[in-house]
Amino acid sequence: MDYQTIRTTCPFCGCGCQMWLVRLDGELIQTIPDKCAPMNEGKLCIKGLNAHEFVQSPERLTQPLIRKKGRLEEASWEEALSLVASRLSAIRDQYGGDSMAFLSSARATNEENYLFQKLCRAAFRTNNVDHCARL
Repeated sequence: MDYQTIRTTCPFCGCGCQMWLVRLDGELIQTIPDKCAPMNEGKLCIKGLNAHEFVQSPERLTQPLIRKKGRLEEASWEEALSLVASRLSAIRDQYGGDSMAFLSSARATNEENYLFQKLCRAAFRTNNVDHCARL
């Protein structure tokens, strides 16, 4: 029996709550709040307490999907990123940066959200950037 605990940060919002993931024989089985963490002081919301459940879900996407001839098909990361970059650039070039808007995730860190808004403003020339945080 291989039992491990891994300290990590909750992925569900930008608060930064600390928790322990419990792994048994390679599978995540439990989430435990970190009692020593100053941010959450041993507490987690319902999302954080169940953070381990989506990892082994058979419905979890593990590869990018691209619509081809009306059907979603698996693609490489290079192909998916190239398609997204070319389509967004074409929209910007044809209609201008203000024709676009970007929505960031509450699951991203502050640093990742900063880089995202910087990309939107510099590469796509738009200030239409928002965030979906609901705390």
